[in-house]
Amino acid sequence: MEPMYEDGTGLLTIGALARLTGVPVKTIRNWSDQDLLPPAARTPAGYRLYGPESPARLEIVRSLRDLGIGLAAIRSVLHRERTVAETARQGADALDAQIRALRLRRAVLRAVALRGSTPEELPHMTELARLSDRERRRIITDLVEDALGNVPAPDYRSGLLAAVPDLPDDPTPEQLDAWRELSALVRAPELRAALRRLAEYSARTTPAEDEPRPAAETAPAAQEQTAQQQAAVRVAELMRERGEAAVAAGLAPDSPAAEPVVAELVAAWIPTQAGTADPPAEDGPGARGRLLEQLETAAEPAVERYWQLLCTVTGRPAPPRWGTAGAWTTAALRAHLRPYELDRSAFASADPDRVLHACTQVIRDVGALVAAVRPEDLDLPTPCAGWTVRQLLDHMVWENLMAASVAEGTPRDDLTADHLGADHRAAFEDSARAALAVFTGSGMLHRTFGPYEAPGAMLVQQVVVELLAHGWDLARATGAPTGLAPGVAEETLAAARRIYGAAPRTEGGSFAPERPAPPGAHATDRLAAFLGRDPA
Repeated sequence: MEPMYEDGTGLLTIGALARLTGVPVKTIRNWSDQDLLPPAARTPAGYRLYGPESPARLEIVRSLRDLGIGLAAIRSVLHRERTVAETARQGADALDAQIRALRLRRAVLRAVALRGSTPEELPHMTELARLSDRERRRIITDLVEDALGNVPAPDYRSGLLAAVPDLPDDPTPEQLDAWRELSALVRAPELRAALRRLAEYSARTTPAEDEPRPAAETAPAAQEQTAQQQAAVRVAELMRERGEAAVAAGLAPDSPAAEPVVAELVAAWIPTQAGTADPPAEDGPGARGRLLEQLETAAEPAVERYWQLLCTVTGRPAPPRWGTAGAWTTAALRAHLRPYELDRSAFASADPDRVLHACTQVIRDVGALVAAVRPEDLDLPTPCAGWTVRQLLDHMVWENLMAASVAEGTPRDDLTADHLGADHRAAFEDSARAALAVFTGSGMLHRTFGPYEAPGAMLVQQVVVELLAHGWDLARATGAPTGLAPGVAEETLAAARRIYGAAPRTEGGSFAPERPAPPGAHATDRLAAFLGRDPA
């Protein structure tokens, strides 16, 4: 080792200190210039000399630098302006921020690799990596303030602002994709307009501060609001369950059998309105109209997508999709604005053997009509408004498939898919054969379905009515005779009157108002007239 300075004071030259500690001379000189390791003295020639405590001080500086602590912070520690613990805490916080940023960059790079992003997409991905948590929150804050403006809806506003889209430390590619879509959605005028409509509805239906609150509202405000929110969530879940069950059971929203479902939902919903302006007290046209208005107001696809993306970004469970159940519930309310008692006599009138016989006869005659349809006929219009022959056939095939799936306990949800394919004859034959096989082999005719235990025989009877009515539509569209299934048409018409006699005839519903049938019309023409077709 290089000797100490030769004056006998025990001072170390910079070279001796470097050899003793393993720190390069250049580094020691730099730290000395930064006032981290001041020399104890200088030689007559001006060289630095360091005292015996310098090795220990140098180790402190090196240790803090190895941990990523900046020179200014180290100087504060050495000068007793800040403790090591404080410096370590601040250093750890800074490292946390850097780690989060690095993880986000890594996630962005992985997402770019997985997506096969184009050069044009890359700036959007890197923009995300540059945003801080505060900047991401600011995007949502700006959205809410711009969309709601001065609308007096404090609860709705605070609910939106509370849902902050904080990305996790190590986001998945799916979360990054959701954030990219969300950041584009918040700039869309459709979302802002939808949020404003919902806020305006909230402002209209929330009591003003100077309005008296209902006497039953005795709990503290925060607890009461939480309880009402929880009750609203339970009612929404009930609506979703009942709506999906009704769709699965093939229950038309404007059929009489839908009335008990509507009554149950309205009864569950009324207590959740206690904190609103002029809350309904009982089931009736006023309450049903109010609930219908709520559902129609809330049917904002952009807002639903906003919440789904927000949940994906933050890793929270996404809310259940409301589309199918919401459409059914809204249609059912629109059709049943006034309560009435369900006549269950139709439930007991379907004889399984006669129903199966009628089904076989109707499928035979309608199948012959379908087989006669030429490719050039597929674009012809039909009595079903807006449907071509092809669309009508696709619907008939889907009804067969849907009925079979209900019998098997796995209801289909692919109404909008193409069920016809390139061969309409084979598609109908296959679906009809499958339906008959399930009707006879699954015990469906002797079981009950849905929350109101509708007999399986009646559900098959509904299929018979629908097939015969649509067979009439097809015959009229193609110029074929409409006197289908003469042996069972009369009893099918009687079944339609039992099942659908009390069904509301509403705009956009299953049935138009009944038409008069000409004198001497056969049963299939009279069935078409009963269901709103013009047999003249």
